[in-house]
Amino acid sequence: MSRSSDAQDVEKANIEMTGNAIPHDGDTKAGVIHARRPSRIANPVPAYVASQSLLAWLLTELAIYRGVFAFAATTWLLSMYNVNTRGIHTSNVVVGMALFGGGLTQFIAGMWEFPRGNVFGATVLTMYGAFWMSYATIFIPGSGVMLAFSDETEFNNAFGMYLIVWLILTLLFIPPVVRRNMAFTILLSTLAVTLIMLSGAEFTGSPRLTKAGGVFGIMTGLIAFYIAESELLASEARAIVRLPLGELAQ
Repeated sequence: MSRSSDAQDVEKANIEMTGNAIPHDGDTKAGVIHARRPSRIANPVPAYVASQSLLAWLLTELAIYRGVFAFAATTWLLSMYNVNTRGIHTSNVVVGMALFGGGLTQFIAGMWEFPRGNVFGATVLTMYGAFWMSYATIFIPGSGVMLAFSDETEFNNAFGMYLIVWLILTLLFIPPVVRRNMAFTILLSTLAVTLIMLSGAEFTGSPRLTKAGGVFGIMTGLIAFYIAESELLASEARAIVRLPLGELAQ
């Protein structure tokens, strides 16, 4: 294969530019710019470009904000039910929210993060999007999941194990951010405590643990709202306020 054809294959190699070139979403070291692999799927561009490019920018640059907002809203709503707010003891209203808010919206946002090169954001958003969709499926009567269990104790134990799996995944997500972002570290840690409480409630049948999980879940939702709003404001050139995330130096 000729060198010219190799140079044109931009999807298989990073681009290097020298001189006074302006970096585009890449890292600059010693006058050499190592840009991310270009992609027509999600190539962030400034907001002053043509309308079709602006639409692509809105779909990609704001993807992670939509995902975190969806996670925050669904987590907060379910947790309010877990603490029996206004006498609510049945949480099935959250099924629709879990399917299309915390589920589908968050999953799509994660998919948009992959071509942008945000491996952590893509992994976390898609996984928790899958969590909410699978959670909703369990409580949809037509799915037959709950009907497969003739013994309520057996279902509670099975659902407790389901929550334990997501607890393990949550704990695995903490090390990548613990030294670079305090807000996400606190968010994932609080979520881990929530899952511990809720899984314990399933195993023991303790309503106190369910309410404790609800309290920590409300905290998790509020922290996620804060992070999403902080990222959204950070994307604005003249934001009314800036919300720190405790980002640490690399």
